[in-house]
Amino acid sequence: MRAVLAWKETIRDQCVYDLAFKPDGSQLIIAAGLRVLVYDVADGAIIQPLKGHKDIVYCVAYAKDGLWSPEQKSVNKHKVSSKITCCGWTNDGQYLALGMMNGVVSIRNKNGEEKVKIERPGGSSSPIWSIAWNPSKDEHNDILAVADWGQKLSFYQLSGKQIGKDRTLTYDPCCVSYFSKGEYIVMGGSDKQASLYTKDGVRLGTIGDQNAWVWTCRVKPDSNFVVLGCQDGTIACYQLIFSTVHGLYKDRYAYRDSMTDVIVQHLITEQKVRIKCRELVKKIAIYRNRLAIQLPEKILIYELYSDDSSDMHYRIKEKICRKFECNLLVVCSQHIILCQEKRLQCLSFTSVREKEWVMESLIRYIKVIGGPPGREGLLVGLKNGAILKIFVDNLFPITLMKLSTSVRCLDMSASRNKLAVVDEHNTLLVYDINSEELLFQEPNANSVAWNTQCEDMLCFSGNGYLNIKASNFPVHQQKMQGFMVGYNGSKIFCLHVYSMSAVEVPQSAPMYQYLEKKMFKEAYQIACLGVTDSDWRDLATEALEGLDFDTAKKAFIRIRDLRYLELINSIEERKKRGENDNELFLADVYAYQGKFHEAAKLYKRTGHESRALSMYTDLRMFEYAKEFIGATDPKNSRILMTKQADWAKSSKEPRAAAEMYLSAGEHLKAIDIIGEHGWEDMLIDIARKLDKAEREPLAKCAFYFERLKHHGYASETYSKMGDLQALVQLHVETQHWEEAFSLVEKHPQFKNHVYVPYAQWLAENDRFEEAQKAFHKAGRQNEAVKVLEQLTQNAVVENRFNDAGYYYWMLSMQCLDIARDQRDEMLKKFERFQHLAELYHVYRSIQRYTDEPFSSHMPETLFNICRFLLNNLTKDIPPGISKVNTLYALAKQSRRLGAYKLARYSYEKLQELHIPSRFQESIELGSLTIRSKPFHDSEQLPLSFALKCMMCYRCSTNNPLLNNQGSVCINCRQPFIYSASSYEVLPLVQFYLEEGISDEDAVSLIDLEVPHTDQRDARCYLFLINTKSELQALRMDDGLDDPEEDPFTAKMSFEQGGSTFVPVKVSRSVLRSMSRRDVLIKRWPRPLKWEYFRSLLPDVSITMCPTCFKMFHSEDYELLVLQHNCCPYCRRPIDEPN
Repeated sequence: MRAVLAWKETIRDQCVYDLAFKPDGSQLIIAAGLRVLVYDVADGAIIQPLKGHKDIVYCVAYAKDGLWSPEQKSVNKHKVSSKITCCGWTNDGQYLALGMMNGVVSIRNKNGEEKVKIERPGGSSSPIWSIAWNPSKDEHNDILAVADWGQKLSFYQLSGKQIGKDRTLTYDPCCVSYFSKGEYIVMGGSDKQASLYTKDGVRLGTIGDQNAWVWTCRVKPDSNFVVLGCQDGTIACYQLIFSTVHGLYKDRYAYRDSMTDVIVQHLITEQKVRIKCRELVKKIAIYRNRLAIQLPEKILIYELYSDDSSDMHYRIKEKICRKFECNLLVVCSQHIILCQEKRLQCLSFTSVREKEWVMESLIRYIKVIGGPPGREGLLVGLKNGAILKIFVDNLFPITLMKLSTSVRCLDMSASRNKLAVVDEHNTLLVYDINSEELLFQEPNANSVAWNTQCEDMLCFSGNGYLNIKASNFPVHQQKMQGFMVGYNGSKIFCLHVYSMSAVEVPQSAPMYQYLEKKMFKEAYQIACLGVTDSDWRDLATEALEGLDFDTAKKAFIRIRDLRYLELINSIEERKKRGENDNELFLADVYAYQGKFHEAAKLYKRTGHESRALSMYTDLRMFEYAKEFIGATDPKNSRILMTKQADWAKSSKEPRAAAEMYLSAGEHLKAIDIIGEHGWEDMLIDIARKLDKAEREPLAKCAFYFERLKHHGYASETYSKMGDLQALVQLHVETQHWEEAFSLVEKHPQFKNHVYVPYAQWLAENDRFEEAQKAFHKAGRQNEAVKVLEQLTQNAVVENRFNDAGYYYWMLSMQCLDIARDQRDEMLKKFERFQHLAELYHVYRSIQRYTDEPFSSHMPETLFNICRFLLNNLTKDIPPGISKVNTLYALAKQSRRLGAYKLARYSYEKLQELHIPSRFQESIELGSLTIRSKPFHDSEQLPLSFALKCMMCYRCSTNNPLLNNQGSVCINCRQPFIYSASSYEVLPLVQFYLEEGISDEDAVSLIDLEVPHTDQRDARCYLFLINTKSELQALRMDDGLDDPEEDPFTAKMSFEQGGSTFVPVKVSRSVLRSMSRRDVLIKRWPRPLKWEYFRSLLPDVSITMCPTCFKMFHSEDYELLVLQHNCCPYCRRPIDEPN
């Protein structure tokens, strides 16, 4: 804001107390002493004096309804309680506000009746010296501004309600006046100056300094002229000039509104957001997501909430609480740039001055041209004509060029290769930055901007015209008010007075300028900025005829012309294959455009007569075709015959078309027609006449034979071709498995092609076990595992626990087979499935005992089975296994065998579980009756049975019947080895080989069977070895005190009693001392290691299944094999080879 003195007059020896403008602004009435003077506002000349007052006139005012006029000889008078210091009418002339010396504001109607009385807090010590009504029609209520000598400015509604808080002044106010639209307030007083305020009371600046108190001030209606009246008789008229404070970056425009607000406008979406600063906004700068606002005592830095291009929500990022004096303000991602005449200062957002540049001349223009955050570039134009580029992280400016005249406006092209300059003579100069060559110049320019999306386009404004220039083509002009400040795509941003608008400019004219010069790529770039569909089609057609297929393709995509896109794609494919005859491509283009004779001439010139023939025949122009090929070309005649056959086919004469195709040698087309119509005899005749080398027609015949369900003819055709894979596929699709298997026997490479679909077919027909074997045979381990998992799940759901155990065992072996490739994961699965297989196998006996009326097992066997299952059940009980059934069976067998303590324990555990209703009565009765039994086990319990149940064969420790540590000895932690039929503990102890002894060496040493008499000098010691990994192992080494004593016999007396299991490790000499008949070996396939077991009771005969490695008492195993004709665990047939 700047105040310019329009005129000044002085009335000697008189104080100007008040003044008022005529509503039309042409005259000014001044109260000076006893006189009322009328002035001409234009030049300050006195028009006439008015008389009628005998005392000092303190205030004057015009009424719009004519209550008082210069011609009226008398006035209406009303008496009031205190001296009136000021008055003012409401906008509608219905109410008059009076300010009084006693600090009261009286609001009266036009008849003089008081309606509202406002008493100020200061009373008579704060006389009301000036009041004014806000003339704005946008306000909902009449608002009264009140200035008192308590140095306060306040605002009230007509009802007397105060708006906001009092505004504290630094002087005694003598006058207050609104602008015509109510946007600003002018005040003057004891500080000898008039000041400008917002309508809310925020001070904006000084209008004019005087030599005495300013007693009155008024604003000329509908203008920016302010007149002041002073105590010394001075009357001064000022014109206020409000400068535009704004900033632009691409499509965001920020400008000052009401002096204290900033409005950010999105020029594309027309969204606006208002930022209220409540202080005078001095400078605005905007860049990317940053907005800088300079206030009198600080600079506010705002940022966008998000990276969304349409986001309009700003938040404060930093505050720089310092007063700065600058001509220009620029903001970057991490800095602000202050320009003061010749000096540029770069400050961080924390107010740290990082760099400073001093130019050789005044800075006329500065602009941010982008760059990485913290390293942006600035384009600077100086008054002496120098143009510089400055990087905010570099102390040294780069001089781009030096002009002879001052710079008014600058811009750099998108690729930073060209520079546009408007000098002080309004001449536009465009330079190549690298060579500093002047490319062109244009007159009558006041601003310039490059198109941010097109390198070679710029626009400039001047003399009421907008000028658009593309490359070196002539300028395109159109009328425009204001001046241009930005050019983005097809939109040009124009500033007219205080309003910024986006003008949509069609780009057709520059596009056609490029098309005339065959510059298709540049024309396409222009078209992308905004042209009509017809312009796009013209561009696409011109580019296609000019063989610029890339541009043509993109243009046709714009207008969605699929027909031409197919043509371009076919040409591109041919070019990839090595074709490069442009005349041939142009012929195709002409053919698509309907220029058939021109296309035919080009086809003939390039030696592609067949294409011309195809074109004519496709169009049914047979006369032109015959004329084109003449009568001496048999090859083309045959082609023409084929085309006629095509026409016959499309004319619904298929048999004639087929015969014509056969005569023209077009077997494939003939076979298609015959096959589609199911003419079998013709098809058989063709298949038998064709040579076996003609594979494609034969394959087509076989395809139609399959479709017509003539599998025999199809098989004959495939055999003639020698296509074994198709023959195998035929047998599979027709489910002729025997023929497929016989073919696989001769050609094993097709094993997967047969067994996989065979397995799928078996699975679909509920023959899952056969399907699993077929998958396994085909090498599809994953499918085999999936089938087994489904079988296992079904068996568990259907309570077929024997099958579930068997399937889990098969699953474990499948995992072991896969473990050669996926070792760790599959070995864990193998161990889990082996464990589940044994649990389900055991639980089947318990389930049969609880669910069926009779049981084939002896009580001791059931007792052992229940104990084994409970010892091996973890917290996660497998689905289908009932702990209630297991404890119920154990309780009954324990009671029958006299193990009363275990029976009592089982019944107690049952009470903690949810018991099915069918067992409820029996369990309750058993729980009661067991209390009648002794707390100790029956003495009639056979000693041998008890020992077999509970004794560890390694350390001879008697173990409890139920062990919460699992199936291991409570003393030495040696795992028990159970019979897989009776689940008694077998007299076996597992031992391990010392390092360096392979499985083959161990077997050969055991097979030696060296007699003990030859070992008289050998000694064996049992001792513990602590290895580096702190693993404890029991080792049997050379040297025995008693040559007849066996190492395992010595172990029997060993008692460990620790918490860590110590395995038995044997050396070569101990292996030599063993008898082959006392050693059992589980020969697991890789990657598992073999397991070795030593029988401590050689008289007890033990048999191990060679497939599942489960161990049995020999008599039990033989009986079970005779019953089932296979292993009871893995179902291996007895006649299957090992």
